[in-house]
Amino acid sequence: MHSGYLDDLGTVLGQYDVLAAFWVNIQLTVYAGIIALVLGTLLALMRISPVPSLRWAGSTYVTLLRNTPLTIIIVFFVLGMWGQLGFTLGPDFPTNFFRLSVLGLAVYHAAFVCEAIRSGVNTVPRGQAEAARAIGLGFWPTARLVILPQAFRGAVAPLGNVLIALIKNSTVAAAGSVAEASGLMREMIENSSSVILGIFLVFALGFVVIVVPVGLATTALSRRWAVAR
Repeated sequence: MHSGYLDDLGTVLGQYDVLAAFWVNIQLTVYAGIIALVLGTLLALMRISPVPSLRWAGSTYVTLLRNTPLTIIIVFFVLGMWGQLGFTLGPDFPTNFFRLSVLGLAVYHAAFVCEAIRSGVNTVPRGQAEAARAIGLGFWPTARLVILPQAFRGAVAPLGNVLIALIKNSTVAAAGSVAEASGLMREMIENSSSVILGIFLVFALGFVVIVVPVGLATTALSRRWAVAR
């Protein structure tokens, strides 16, 4: 790229708050990730429960959500729950759309969190659950005290993959009118088509900077906390 191109790109970047847009994506990821982790853990418990109705409900949720496009879910929460049902989570449109998008991201990724935790359950030696039952512990105490703590250790890598997917999928919140990075990139490209390549590279690099440390951290934690067999 010649100096004139870089000057034009710098001028365009100076007209927009790119860091603020990425901060919105980070917030979407954090809030949705926390909710998805809680909901996904409950779903995982339902799927390994001895109660058939709970297993059926958990399996149905995971099957339906994993096979539904995320864009449809976001649009449903914003246009369906707010536009048709009048369901609101904030005092103004930006806050309401942001929170509804967080909820949509959370319920979608909870299905993947559930499966990640279930993969972690498979790393727990079967004898430990049998020993817990032998001393009189029921399913829920066994799951809470014995299975889940080790399952989370075994699920660090797949949970990290879910988190990375959530970071990238946070851009779908643009479908809910949330002012995040991908929406800003589209606006910048529409208004400054002469530096499209530079704009694309800036936003691509931004997501790389966010995603790569997460991948490295989860890989390191997975090796450190691996369940010994």
